[in-house]
Amino acid sequence: MKAYAPCHEPFARYCSALAYGRMDAQDLMQDVLLSAFQRFERIRRKDELLHYLLRAARNRAVSAWRLDRRNADRFEKRSERLKERGASAEMLVDVGILYGALDKLPSAQRDALVLFEVSGLSMAEIAAIQGTNENAVKTRVSRARTTLRSMLEGRARPVRADLLNTLTGLML
Repeated sequence: MKAYAPCHEPFARYCSALAYGRMDAQDLMQDVLLSAFQRFERIRRKDELLHYLLRAARNRAVSAWRLDRRNADRFEKRSERLKERGASAEMLVDVGILYGALDKLPSAQRDALVLFEVSGLSMAEIAAIQGTNENAVKTRVSRARTTLRSMLEGRARPVRADLLNTLTGLML
């Protein structure tokens, strides 16, 4: 538990963003944490527990998406949770549009952007997780932002530019 305490917030935010509309974030977190607890002695570098958890969550989520691409009930549950936390109907529409656009990004860019903007990890931490260097992560985040901006600007009713930052407070 001591090793997990500093990992909780970024891990929870990442799982929330990763699972949005596709699966229950709490289920994803619990599955990954149970697996990590059972394998804790086999984790070589305990100081990189967060990296292990994030990779495990991503792998587990990808496996789940392959089995069940669409699940309207979970999307509705997530929307209800966001409403309970103060999200307006307009924001819920924007969130759906944003996540649709995020799904169109290459996975390395999407993950880098979510880890940076939503989970609040540093470029160095993301580089370690993605097995690359900080410059590559900066490029991925920059390209992801540019691509998202171009996808969202062409809409009849533009999506708020600060939506990703606003979501950070609503995700948990």
